[in-house]
Amino acid sequence: MLTSIAGKAVIVTGGSKGIGKGIARVFAAQGAKVMIAARGEEAAQATVAEIEAAGGSAAYHLCDVADWDDVQGLVAATKEAFGAVDILCANAGIFPQMKMVEMSPEDWDGVMATNLKSTFLCVKACIPEFEAAGKGRVIVTSSITGPVTGFPGWSHYGASKAGQLGFLKTAAMELSRYNTTINAVMPGNIYTEGLQDLGEDYLATMSASIPLKRLGAVEDIGNAALFFASDEAAYITGQQIVVDGGQILPESLEAIAEI
Repeated sequence: MLTSIAGKAVIVTGGSKGIGKGIARVFAAQGAKVMIAARGEEAAQATVAEIEAAGGSAAYHLCDVADWDDVQGLVAATKEAFGAVDILCANAGIFPQMKMVEMSPEDWDGVMATNLKSTFLCVKACIPEFEAAGKGRVIVTSSITGPVTGFPGWSHYGASKAGQLGFLKTAAMELSRYNTTINAVMPGNIYTEGLQDLGEDYLATMSASIPLKRLGAVEDIGNAALFFASDEAAYITGQQIVVDGGQILPESLEAIAEI
């Protein structure tokens, strides 16, 4: 157990479903007070109720993470509810599958705003809280798609996720003056509501291409984020960790067949 997490106030953007919900549950189970930032009230309420039923502490705030005023309101609401903002999990993201020939400039801009611009806005809004506390933690949910791999239909998503890692390097230097670290988790294929929509054939193909022969769980990403948020990780910043069951390792499906 990472004892340094208990009692900390944590913002999880996109925390009402998928990987974000898994992150929120993991932090709450370690005694953190979790603010769920989401667009949909019904899903946010359900996630808070689930965490509270398990004995955790949580609240929610409706927020468009690509809007500066909304993000500032999120930080203010978290401080009002929990008295501080200790940890930011910049997790919000969308991944509408669309090939470039079909993609409009507006489609591109929408993904960039939700996935990349929001990371900058949320970090910027939290800086005054980290400075006042003399300490802070930021964990970014990036992806293997973009920084390492590619997949047709996700050029905008891949670019946004690679952009997060580019942002991370300089942000780590700038945040160091506030004794604040920033690191990224790069998930592979994690079983979420979003992947369910891609169909059983896709899920089976993805599982077959992973050395561990299964998709990851949302808690696998939550556990990695939890470590980066802990005092035990205090000397790690500007780094990223791949959590993918070995997905990026094989040269080909033939390599998998040899296992």
